[in-house]
Amino acid sequence: MGPRPSALWKQAAAVLAAALLVAGAAACTGEPRPPDPTPTEPDRAVAFALLEAFSDRMIGDGAPAVLIDVRYGGRTWTHVAGVRNLEAREPATASDPIRIGGITESIVAVSVMKLVSEGKLGLDDQAARYLPEFGTVLHPPGPVSVRQLLTHESGLPDFTGPLLASGSWEDVADRPLSLEQQLALAATVPWPARLARVFNYSRTDYAALALIVERLRGRDIAEVLATDTTGPLGLASTRLGGPRPPDMVHGYITVGGTRLDTSMPAWQAETPASGMASSLQDINRFYSALLRGGLLPPDTVTAMKGGYSQYYGLALRRWNNTCNNRFYYGLPGDTDGYGTVAMTSEDGSTQLAMAVAYPPEPPTLGVNPLVTELTEVSQDALNSLC
Repeated sequence: MGPRPSALWKQAAAVLAAALLVAGAAACTGEPRPPDPTPTEPDRAVAFALLEAFSDRMIGDGAPAVLIDVRYGGRTWTHVAGVRNLEAREPATASDPIRIGGITESIVAVSVMKLVSEGKLGLDDQAARYLPEFGTVLHPPGPVSVRQLLTHESGLPDFTGPLLASGSWEDVADRPLSLEQQLALAATVPWPARLARVFNYSRTDYAALALIVERLRGRDIAEVLATDTTGPLGLASTRLGGPRPPDMVHGYITVGGTRLDTSMPAWQAETPASGMASSLQDINRFYSALLRGGLLPPDTVTAMKGGYSQYYGLALRRWNNTCNNRFYYGLPGDTDGYGTVAMTSEDGSTQLAMAVAYPPEPPTLGVNPLVTELTEVSQDALNSLC
């Protein structure tokens, strides 16, 4: 796996030390002395060196591309390494779209919460009230609320298990799945009763939520997302479904010794849990607008953040912000070929979004450990910017 975050800190410190030595040498030779740094400049240098060291390691391990977009104090810092695809080897750019995986859920949740704020949907209402087939197709062992779907506490089986067991990755990748088909696949897996609500990630939760939104709005979920979020914010690179963008960064996996392109599998292209493509700039613009109250009423945003003891609210995860003893909010995203993470301070002013097209390796059962490293490095870097 290579060096852990502690080793990356050492690399970052070495980069900073070298920069300070160069500055000292310039002073000794009589060259003009640069302006005195502000108190935060060394910390910023460490933060950016940490991110660059992580990127260097990913590229060295075979990652096709690494993209980073940081917003702090009214400034922007970007980093891009690698290529859009391993065939043409065009250089990647900072604005290239990538697959954002689970970050899709935050955007879907905005449309759900917009219905809540309008009084058309209740968080503690039963899902079957709005989706009659929820009970007749899935046969839940007990009542399931809209809130439990949002927080992944429903216990609803993940439809990807039976899907991936039904054929080779290549065959499955080319199989479009409607929301109804996603629910039907989940229904083939036993849904045991539980004594307590616990977080249990399932893509089917958001398939059910998307269907509820479609029924209440009378429109396709992709159209609703465009009306509620991507259109008003001008997120031109963000969409659910549709053809692959020509400037997209491609992800890859290796199956049976063959490298396969994962940039737009048919079954994932319209999956409301992980199917969106977006750019890092769009992701940061979305989370800043959400947390500043630009998409939902303040009390609704507060509800999305969850209780003080919860690390995962309503499609928002939180991390410690040591700059002010508060939190960053956002989500990580992990899907075949890609890892992403987005973190934004509560006031929307400090942000980091990072995406890695993973080194082409066999698909990982469960969460790829690289997304954990992405998250750790991102949090450490953000906490160095204060």
